[in-house]
Amino acid sequence: MKKLSDKIFNWTFLGILAIGLILVNVIGSYLYFRVDTTSDQRYSLSPGTVKFLENKSNFENRLSIKIYLDGNLPAEIRLFRNTLEDRLKEFKAIVGDRLEYIFIDPNKGTEDEKKELFKNLYDEGKGIIPLDVSYMKDGTQNQLLLWPGATIDYGGTTVNIIQFLPGSQSGKPVDLNEMTEIIDQSINNLEYNIVSALRRSVQKTKPKIGFLQGHGELTYAQTIRARSLLKPYYKVKDITINDSIAALDDFDGLIIARPKKAFSMKDLYVIDQFVMRGGKLMCFADALDFSQDSLKANGVTYSTRLNTGLEKILYDYGLKLHDDYVLDANCAPMLFPYAKNALAPWYYYIMASPTSHPISRNVEPVLLKYASRIEFVKQDSIAPSAVLTSSTNSNSQGMAPIISLEMPRLMKNNPKLVNNPEDKNNKLCLAGLVEGKFKSYFKNKIVDEFAKNPDSKYMDKGIKEGKVLLIGNGSWLQNSYDSIQGKNGKFMYRPIGINDLKYDPKLAEMNVPLIFGNQEFLQNLVDYMMGENSIIDIRSKQIDLRPIDKQKVQKQAGMIRIINVLAPVISIVLLGFVFYYIRKRKYAQS
Repeated sequence: MKKLSDKIFNWTFLGILAIGLILVNVIGSYLYFRVDTTSDQRYSLSPGTVKFLENKSNFENRLSIKIYLDGNLPAEIRLFRNTLEDRLKEFKAIVGDRLEYIFIDPNKGTEDEKKELFKNLYDEGKGIIPLDVSYMKDGTQNQLLLWPGATIDYGGTTVNIIQFLPGSQSGKPVDLNEMTEIIDQSINNLEYNIVSALRRSVQKTKPKIGFLQGHGELTYAQTIRARSLLKPYYKVKDITINDSIAALDDFDGLIIARPKKAFSMKDLYVIDQFVMRGGKLMCFADALDFSQDSLKANGVTYSTRLNTGLEKILYDYGLKLHDDYVLDANCAPMLFPYAKNALAPWYYYIMASPTSHPISRNVEPVLLKYASRIEFVKQDSIAPSAVLTSSTNSNSQGMAPIISLEMPRLMKNNPKLVNNPEDKNNKLCLAGLVEGKFKSYFKNKIVDEFAKNPDSKYMDKGIKEGKVLLIGNGSWLQNSYDSIQGKNGKFMYRPIGINDLKYDPKLAEMNVPLIFGNQEFLQNLVDYMMGENSIIDIRSKQIDLRPIDKQKVQKQAGMIRIINVLAPVISIVLLGFVFYYIRKRKYAQS
């Protein structure tokens, strides 16, 4: 009787267990979740992403993503594809039915069908760029044409494309073994790339940003790369004030990049009132100027002050631009064509250090050539923040200093620019931000008749929270370019060479591996100033890479092999003995 009851209990328990497992699998097919136990939360979505996805107004219409990365893929690409699917599952778990996605194998179908699909995907170079990879499989060399991207449809119309992996040149396949680092980096950037594309696709209105002209600022041609980075998210337009009080009324942000001519009081008034209305002012200014040709010809030159007048209103907002140059041991090299050592450290080419501020956090060092020091001036209700600084081994060089090409030779290697090069107090602010409600520079400086005139639109203090950012260098976002004259006689411009915001063209030609963070810094800067903080959270997410300790592995290789081989076997044997003992004891008692 007891044996019968035991059998009933065992079969009942087995039935409940089976039903439970089936229910878990059924529920799991409808729900997607996972627990991220990593310290840097590398498998979790950033708060900015969650906030963007949870905002239902961002997804008023159905958004469909078609990913052309499926089929018989090499293991490395398959890993990337599966990671992409995991990310999209997390997105869909938040957005729901408003977001759908499908993976498509572009190499399926007849030759005519594939040819037509490839033509549409490529879209004369404006769509997805194909990636031709070669790899070894089963001892033979294989070649595969991939389309590592996706199209985004919103409201029934294709509105955007995403390029997940870089394309290859026609007829030049890329060895898959050389793409390990690129694939890893692309996996780390997946969240940002997807959210950035979704943001472009569903954006209803774009804030308007003006590039100020009329005071010798950087031209359209000199800022093409910067503008191309901003245009997907903002309306970017040149603006000249021309003494018009209403010139900046329609703008949300204003960029003043390297002005060299004096501002009229009327122009300063218009800029000041723009800030009082809560406008976002971004100033990239040189305090000094000198002749590059004179430096190259004579080996030495004098610097002169640039008194544009802009520094006056910035001072009243809490930012003082010093007329000096900062020297930093953490610098980029410069090419000296006729010197014994062609490349030498040029301490004026500062590799500015990021701070913990969201604009620069986790960004590569930003190259600032001939930067000046910034000091915060205490103002009531204004919050200052250092965004970029020099290293601890840095110092400022006088007022309007002399610049000499002899400096690298005189300082030799590993110079001590300060007495204690490890002291954190040596850091100098090179980019500063102030936020709050500002007082007008023109308070008590204009007559009552003008101030009380409704047409002047005068405000003696800010009516909204404003932001003013100052970088002590005006040319950090400048690009090289060439031009071609069109049929209508107008010149068309384009950037030339490699991306100036990430690499120095001359150093790149010499295979000097130096990467700048200017591009990401510009994107973060404008996004923060314009209030798009969610995208910064994603871009500045810190993922700690923990490489294998090769020395430790070599020393303990034998022990590791023994553990890997014997541990499973010993575990199974021990479990066998335990189960045997329990079974023997159970039946001995019965």
